[in-house]
Amino acid sequence: MTYCVALLLDAGMVFASDSRTNAGVDQVSVFRKMHLIQREGDRMIAILSSGNLSITQSAINLLEHHSRSTDGNKTVANASSMFEIADLVGNALREVRRRDGPYLQQNNIDASASFIVGGQIRGEPQRLFMVYSEGNFIEATPETPYFQIGESKYGKPVIDRVIKRDTQLLEAAKCVLVSFDSTMRSNISVGLPIDLVIYDNNSLNIRVQRRIDESDRYFNMIHNEWGEGLRRVFAQLPNPDWNGDGVPDAS
Repeated sequence: MTYCVALLLDAGMVFASDSRTNAGVDQVSVFRKMHLIQREGDRMIAILSSGNLSITQSAINLLEHHSRSTDGNKTVANASSMFEIADLVGNALREVRRRDGPYLQQNNIDASASFIVGGQIRGEPQRLFMVYSEGNFIEATPETPYFQIGESKYGKPVIDRVIKRDTQLLEAAKCVLVSFDSTMRSNISVGLPIDLVIYDNNSLNIRVQRRIDESDRYFNMIHNEWGEGLRRVFAQLPNPDWNGDGVPDAS
């Protein structure tokens, strides 16, 4: 399992992914699930992956292989829009699943995978897409300015409560890290290190790129303060007294 999240804000974008892959409690490994394509002044693209690791790695390798080709076809290196990038990722995912999926299914191995694709190419606004396992995709909107893939349910509530399109980038990054802490608290299949990228709108260059591990002081502070803060607020809430006599209504 994994957890990845990306935010599309007026000020820019925030991307984050965990690095844990496991096939049981005694088979835990670390693999990067964030892939960056950068050309300063021209494009900044982030691809986050979730699902079957061999499928996602093969799809990324296929995209990189096509980028080195000289046949003149569209690639992630020369595409003129983020829509084309999302389409290329979807096509690569379809090709790998069509090739490898039947063999994996013969051994009851789940061949599903998904991607978040976001960033900006010179000449168009920043955009964010989620690519489904079948290769089709949707785009983030002002009403839905973020996407999650993987183990998303534990980190979703805090993002829903905090994130708006006008949220500032550092505040958004803080919220994303809280969502990761909440997820890791409830699911051991999501874990450190976390890869984090902060991108300023129209800069075509990464503002912050950081790998957060067990020694990261800021993340450890968030872990401690968020837990203590929740317990403090919970303790301040009054007990239910629907009858006005200190005894909750049994109905």
